[in-house]
Parts: sequence; C-alpha cells; structure tokens
Amino acid sequence: MSKFLTQIIFYEDRNFQGRHHECSTDCADLSSYFSRCNSIRVESDWWVVYEKPNYMGYQYVLSRGEYPDYQRWMGFNDNIRSCRTYPYYRGRSYRMKIYERPDFGGQMMEFTDDCPSVYDRFRSRDIHSCHVMDGYWNFYEQPNYRGRQYFMRPGEYRRFSDWGGISSSIGSFRRMRDI
Repeated sequence: MSKFLTQIIFYEDRNFQGRHHECSTDCADLSSYFSRCNSIRVESDWWVVYEKPNYMGYQYVLSRGEYPDYQRWMGFNDNIRSCRTYPYYRGRSYRMKIYERPDFGGQMMEFTDDCPSVYDRFRSRDIHSCHVMDGYWNFYEQPNYRGRQYFMRPGEYRRFSDWGGISSSIGSFRRMRDI
C-alpha cells in the first residue's frame, strides 16, 4: 500500500513495533492482517475502530495522533477487528437534540456544545433517542468523557441500540472537532 494514501497504521506490539497493517479505507474484518493490536498511528481524519468484525462491539474514536498502547485510546483489550474512517467535519455548527424516551418522546433538550455531565444539564443520564442535525459527536458512558464511546454522525437515532448502545445511560458527550 502506498505511504501517501495511508491514514491509519495498526501494530501488533506496543510502541509501534511488530507486524503492522496500513489502511486507507473502511475495513469490516481486519482479522487476517494481525492477531492483536497494541498501538496505532492515525495520520489523517477520524477513525472509529471496533473490537469485533463488522463494526460491532466496543468502539473507539481516534483523531490524528499516536497511540503507543491500547490504554491510550481507552481500550479494554488488544482486540481491534474492524475500522471506519470519517473526514474531519469543517462546518461551523454543531446541533443535536436528545430525548428521554424512544422515538423522540418525552423531555427534549437541544445542544450545540460539549457536555461533561449529562445529569447536570439534562437531570437524567438516560438518553433513549437522539437527532444529530449538524456535526459529529461522541457519546461516553461516564461523565467527563470516560468509558465506552459511541460515535454519532448526523441522523436520527430512534433508540439507544441504533447507535450501538447497550443501555440508555450516557454520562457525557462532546463535539468532534479538528484538533
């Protein structure tokens, strides 16, 4: 693969050592390229990497930079089996509505900025549906941008399972901006 096209490089060992695989497009199954992933270099755009094939399991949102071990991307283990790329969003506006019930029901609140504590702003940690109107966002299970992550691109999410959530509990979220 040409070095010019490469956007992300996966390494089997920590500190960018061992067998590696260069990738420039989405890949539903990385299993044949490496057996484990302990470090990653992201050369451009955002990447969402997944613990399981076919964009399933834990997901981690990575921006341009170096991740010398899986703890740096908040990984729970060294399993990375699929990935998707998203170009940087260069728009000026970010807008998202969250709802306390499925299918856009119940209390609603609109956001245009980061939220380190959903409970402090929304008086609940349960978000059952969401409509992302502008920009890319990242949901986190815990307050202060920690825990399991969910990448949110523009669209309607009628229930938490639509964004890959295992529950409706969201502790924080933030806008994905060019760093």
